[in-house]
Amino acid sequence: MNSGPNERSAPPIRILDVIRKKRDGLELSRAEIDALVLGYTNGEVADYQASAWLMAALIRGLSGAETAALTDSMLRSGTVLDLSAIPKKKVDKHSTGGIGDKTSLILAPVVAAGGLAVPMVSGRGLGHTGGTLDKLESIPGFNVNLSASQFQSVLQKCGCAMIGQTQEIAPADKKLYALRDVTGTVESPSLICASIMSKKLAEGIDALVLDVKTGSGAFMKSEEDAAHLAGLMVETGQRMGKQVVALITGMDEPLGQCVGNALEVAECIDVLNDRGPEDLRQLCMELAGWMFLLGGAVASIEQGRALARQMIKSGKALERFREMVVLQGGDASVLDNPDRLPQAQHKMEVASPKAGYVTAIQCEQMGTACVLLGGGRERKEDTIDHAVGYVVHKKVSDRVVAGEPLCTLHYNSESRAARARELILESYQIGDAPVAVTKPLVRKVIRA
Repeated sequence: MNSGPNERSAPPIRILDVIRKKRDGLELSRAEIDALVLGYTNGEVADYQASAWLMAALIRGLSGAETAALTDSMLRSGTVLDLSAIPKKKVDKHSTGGIGDKTSLILAPVVAAGGLAVPMVSGRGLGHTGGTLDKLESIPGFNVNLSASQFQSVLQKCGCAMIGQTQEIAPADKKLYALRDVTGTVESPSLICASIMSKKLAEGIDALVLDVKTGSGAFMKSEEDAAHLAGLMVETGQRMGKQVVALITGMDEPLGQCVGNALEVAECIDVLNDRGPEDLRQLCMELAGWMFLLGGAVASIEQGRALARQMIKSGKALERFREMVVLQGGDASVLDNPDRLPQAQHKMEVASPKAGYVTAIQCEQMGTACVLLGGGRERKEDTIDHAVGYVVHKKVSDRVVAGEPLCTLHYNSESRAARARELILESYQIGDAPVAVTKPLVRKVIRA
């Protein structure tokens, strides 16, 4: 007996048709996006097919409905954590990535010490920007590959835990994230939104603070583009029933002084000891203040900043970081002796070719310089050298004398150091007169 028209099943979705449809600028259905995402997650869709779709999505763009469907599909590719057994507000923070952006390692223990729970599912380096997981793995023994149950156990005991996307948590994002890094498809606002929000909402959080970078070292070069991405993520979070706020922050020069995984961990330890560069400290206090406010720990952003400063000055944040390191298998002695972190074999000063004032820094090139040293990935399968990087001595508006070091390279390969040195020299603009730094570090705050 033949099936009637209403009894026939829908024809199978071919990935080639999904790629072509997006290539031609047409809107994909939820079923088509599911076929692409879930097929790639379980290995039925090849890397080259997913790469083609990512490029089409980057060039043609995704609608709001497609972005929401992609976020939800990636979110539901794995487990959504249930953290209801932890009787605290769960608040996380995410940055869109920048050079020397190491705030997560400071914020998690600060906010946990202040009474909230901070479950962080983080990523690795992407393009020219560093990754939280790569920094954490600079700490000998630190395990970022916890299972969902281990993650919850650490969170229950010390109030903060920092891991990567496991097979249980947004596995689709883990695979697509690595592919975007090596296929030139990082910058799409919709892909960035889906990547961030899928793994963040899978954490079982109540609220999220977003640090959306703008400037020469950011994926979103213009403030307008950064605000568009921020609004997209705030709207997506609101649709999912979460409190979300986004801060637009500047990335026209490296944040802090250190760039490179182990070097940045050492700088975070410095800040938790109530020292460190002023710009890094300022941004951490601002982000922590919003985390405390959204988590209901304070009644105003001013109180939030004050609580964050108190957690650092009292030493409570440093001790909370120590607890997390121990619970995740790391060598906590690095907190007392950062020299136990990986050390590069060689150092080289990058001297200024002339006297004057630093008028601008091409920040993306500075990030690429760290990648060239081995501190990031040029290919998906590359291994990170946690010891390499550089320390920035001169930033925008600083006076410099000819022959004075702009940066100090920490390196293990002469050829890599030579390439990085040239790129750093190209990145610095030296003028005859100082420039006024008129834009604040935090440009704008976007809320639902």
